[in-house]
Amino acid sequence: MIKPFLDENFLLQNKTSERLFHEFAKDLPIIDYHNHLPPEDIATDKNFLNLTDIWLKGDHYKWRAMRANGVDEAFITGNASDEEKFLKWAETVPYTMRNPLYHWTHLELQRYFGIHDLLSPKTARSIYQQANEQLQSPAYSVKGLLKKMKVEVICTTDDPTDSLAFHQSHAQQRTAESDLNMLPTFRPDKFLVIHKPDFLDAVKALEHSIGKAISTFDELLAGLENRIDFFAKHGCQLSDHGLAQLFAVSFTSGDLRAIFEKARTQQSISAREATLFQTGLLYHLATLYHQHNWTMQLHLGPIRNNNSRLMQQVGADVGCDSIGDYPQAEGLSAFLDSLDKENKLPKTILYNLNPRDNELFATMMGNFNDGSMPGKVQWGSAWWFLDQKDGMEKQLNTLSNMGLLSRFIGMLTDSRSFLSFPRHEYFRRILCNLIGKDVHNGELPHDEDWLGKIVQQICYYNAREYFQFL
Repeated sequence: MIKPFLDENFLLQNKTSERLFHEFAKDLPIIDYHNHLPPEDIATDKNFLNLTDIWLKGDHYKWRAMRANGVDEAFITGNASDEEKFLKWAETVPYTMRNPLYHWTHLELQRYFGIHDLLSPKTARSIYQQANEQLQSPAYSVKGLLKKMKVEVICTTDDPTDSLAFHQSHAQQRTAESDLNMLPTFRPDKFLVIHKPDFLDAVKALEHSIGKAISTFDELLAGLENRIDFFAKHGCQLSDHGLAQLFAVSFTSGDLRAIFEKARTQQSISAREATLFQTGLLYHLATLYHQHNWTMQLHLGPIRNNNSRLMQQVGADVGCDSIGDYPQAEGLSAFLDSLDKENKLPKTILYNLNPRDNELFATMMGNFNDGSMPGKVQWGSAWWFLDQKDGMEKQLNTLSNMGLLSRFIGMLTDSRSFLSFPRHEYFRRILCNLIGKDVHNGELPHDEDWLGKIVQQICYYNAREYFQFL
């Protein structure tokens, strides 16, 4: 018998999987501890103009698919109207079958708008009209959408020089009826890449934030510590770093001071100097995270902005990134060990972008858990190009084989879209189906109470205990 598409038992292949999802996972709240949502939109409780405004603007996944389908850039990031852009997306969607976008698109239409029609050129105008009408309702403001998905915590991604004004505004607005907790995340990438042109611009912005000139490495580090303290006062409990790789190199304070002076005086920075500086500054930052009991996130492996033509035409971060093939093991091991041996390793979440590194990251994680808490060092959920059914299943299976799946802190959106939260449901269905299949194959006992507890921990309670936001 052919199963219906996207019904209540979507992705669930047996009765145990169905019960685990519907009775234990489905209705849990969401802790979204890593995303790129704009704090301003949350603080001001924005209502979006139309479906293109909320769904297509800034969504690099959709942009890549549209380019692959032969859509001109004018209908993606160009000056075509919102409706024209949506119609081009509707033309593309039928061609995304077996890409996760096909699932996500229709999950989002169902969960937010109650629209069960498949998006295509035939249904596009009707769907656009139905969704646009709902988006004008107060219930479809940003906070309304988050409440609809039972989102409890949002951790945004913020530059160290950010004023956090919108986080402060939101905190002042919180009530018992709208108890969404929005917290900042400290993302100092621009300070770690001293060889990049915008490094000195980042230093100038930091000077402005702290009200002091920065002319030495020690002053730079003091300035960043100042901002870490500021972020901590406003509820920050995580840092995040998006880097190609870490390096197994030794540095001295003299090295860092000399390299910073070269950059400050606009002298050329060699590749080795850039490597030493990234390693040294990240080490010092990690020790500060440890002092504050923050969690350090390390996203490793992308090669960014590959297409120089689009970079010049549209700008950075427009869907032209890909998986890099950087060596990861030696540098990651050396960096974590340098902190662990000094008892300064913070809680850490590791994310790999290259799937060949799955086993590497899963085993590296296990080297540095110290018994101080369950799962202090985590291998994070399947990230970016891997956050689809195949990638999630591989990550969950590898973690099961080489670590403790039961202590995993689960899913996040890593998204810029307020319609992306059904990805948590997608993950929960995949998790429940994997466990349910093991039960039906005789590989796990048919103890639904215990398995249901494990599912609930992975989907919600482990993250709540790990971060202790609430």
